[in-house]
Amino acid sequence: MTDTTGFSGAAGGAIVFTDIVGFTELTELHGDDVALSLVDRQERIVRAALPTRARVVKELGDGMLLWFECADEAITVSVELQASFEQSDEPLPLWVRTGVHWGTPRWRGDDIIGRDVNLASRVAALAAPGEVLCTDAAVDHAGPVPGIAFTSLGAVYVKGVSEPVPVLRAERAAD
Repeated sequence: MTDTTGFSGAAGGAIVFTDIVGFTELTELHGDDVALSLVDRQERIVRAALPTRARVVKELGDGMLLWFECADEAITVSVELQASFEQSDEPLPLWVRTGVHWGTPRWRGDDIIGRDVNLASRVAALAAPGEVLCTDAAVDHAGPVPGIAFTSLGAVYVKGVSEPVPVLRAERAAD
């Protein structure tokens, strides 16, 4: 099935979730206007960094669901986004965690759903502030990614998935 924007669900792709860390507490402490400014900042940074063949599927409150045709692009952009999130002169930091998974979600119009989307979300939830975590499926499809180093965190159990999922941390390679 092809959605209305021309992205196809027949082939696999990289599913990326971002999530602002501590958003509920931040909103409680600083109010809705400050929280909204962080969401807006995240959206601006993400949209500016997306390559042509990637897109924002939807915004999810304090997170975003992204689609990439290529796993290496998804991982590279995710790592670069973390650097961009941290390079701000704003008074409050933008701490974002990111999860990347390769899969074949089901398309419903412009939206994607299914096991692979759920898994990407669960992997993002495991990440620490500023961290990009990837499933082994994403890393396998990406192959060697110039400028990116991977560290295996082993297989972990995630909520709602019966088998452990091998997870790797992606970060800028040391020069």
